[in-house]
Amino acid sequence: MTQLIAIVGMGEGNGMAIARRFAREGFAVAMMARNPAKLQSYQAALQDEGITAHYFVADAGDKASLEEAFAAIEAQLGSPDVLVYNAAIPRMQNVLETSFDNLVSDFQANVAGALVATQAVLSGMQTDQKTGTILFTGGGFALYPHPDFASLSIGKAGIRSLAYILGAALEPQGIKVGTITISGTVDESDAKYNPTAIAEQYWTFHAMPQSEVEVVY
Repeated sequence: MTQLIAIVGMGEGNGMAIARRFAREGFAVAMMARNPAKLQSYQAALQDEGITAHYFVADAGDKASLEEAFAAIEAQLGSPDVLVYNAAIPRMQNVLETSFDNLVSDFQANVAGALVATQAVLSGMQTDQKTGTILFTGGGFALYPHPDFASLSIGKAGIRSLAYILGAALEPQGIKVGTITISGTVDESDAKYNPTAIAEQYWTFHAMPQSEVEVVY
């Protein structure tokens, strides 16, 4: 039976690279993002490469939207074996200028959506596969917060903590939870921080029988 990876926050960089890396191992791909036109283009590109890809429109910061998308995935494709939460709001704004509304809105996509997505896939992982991998895209701002990226720094710190908390809660059930803390700027031309190299970290975490919660890369 074909395994399934669900990617929340699909994009042309890390998202596409992660999709291709898991597809090399036989996975089908379920992609989620807000923009249907971009999702259609990603699907077409992957299908041209012989990769089975499906897309579902969802807003990572909207609980109902995410739950609806995951319900559609479950109904059409079955339970995901791997969840990658790759969504974030990269707001460049100094902490002294950050409003309450912006901070709360960004936190919904940067952190709370990851919990919603996790809860959406847990039933299948617990009852069907009795195994699974949940991975969050972290960032160096979790370790070195920057005043000009206030909400993102708080978000990356939050998703890092969420990974550790969920990892402790789900390890006894055989479900692995981790975060890839990307400590550099993603750039196609960078020898280390190009999406293909980063995607390898996600595959390695999934493939290893035992892993630390956090991979600092």
